[in-house]
Amino acid sequence: MEPTLSAGDRLLVRWGRAPRPGLIVVVEWLGRPGILLVKRVIRREGAGWWIEGDGESHGNDSRSFGAISSGEILGTVLFRYQQGKRPRT
Repeated sequence: MEPTLSAGDRLLVRWGRAPRPGLIVVVEWLGRPGILLVKRVIRREGAGWWIEGDGESHGNDSRSFGAISSGEILGTVLFRYQQGKRPRT
């Protein structure tokens, strides 16, 4: 998800929250059970969702495996804490 997220970032996730376009979500892609992905919801695609990473890589997202089912989206990202930076108050 670079450049939006970087290695070492911590995420606050609301589990079970319904996705909508523009949100960053945590996905358990059924093609690789047990592996969690963090992607952005782009659009509704039939009965599922089209998700993509924010970078130019065409790796593990809908550009390579198509739309995912709603059940594969576990939650939405509410907040990011950048490693090594103090949160603003």
